[in-house]
Amino acid sequence: FFHDHTLLILIMITVLIAYIMFMLFFNKFTNRYLLHGQTIEIIWTILPAVILMFIAFPSLRLLYLMDEINSPLITLKAIGHQWYWSYEYSNFLNLEFDSYMIPTNELDINGFRLLDVDNRIILPMNNQIRILVTATDVIHSWTVPSLGVKIDATPGRLNQTNFLINQPG
Repeated sequence: FFHDHTLLILIMITVLIAYIMFMLFFNKFTNRYLLHGQTIEIIWTILPAVILMFIAFPSLRLLYLMDEINSPLITLKAIGHQWYWSYEYSNFLNLEFDSYMIPTNELDINGFRLLDVDNRIILPMNNQIRILVTATDVIHSWTVPSLGVKIDATPGRLNQTNFLINQPG
């Protein structure tokens, strides 16, 4: 809807400018009030600002709505520590665990160095998932590249994002 709204405004501007240029090329009459007029200068100064507001207000509303999470199926809380992450499933009672990185010397031949952990999180597919991220000591970055999710974990601050998993992995 926003794309169509913005495109309609841009098409109207383009048609208006093309019409004015066409009339200027083929019209031999000139109006001396249009050549030296304060009124026309006020109009072509204020009109672009009004047009930009017609584009900006729907885009701000859209940005706000994109950040809202309607009703997530599950909420996961990730807490970054010095060398590990703690996870809490908020929808279930007492379901929390720590996830440590597997050392390189204990890694399988097919394992991913610096990415594999001993306890992985399990999340459902095709459902809205909210994740709350914080840290206890320093700034961390919680990232899942295949989902396109990256959020910073800052001590004393609770950051929130949502995502939808549409393929297993």
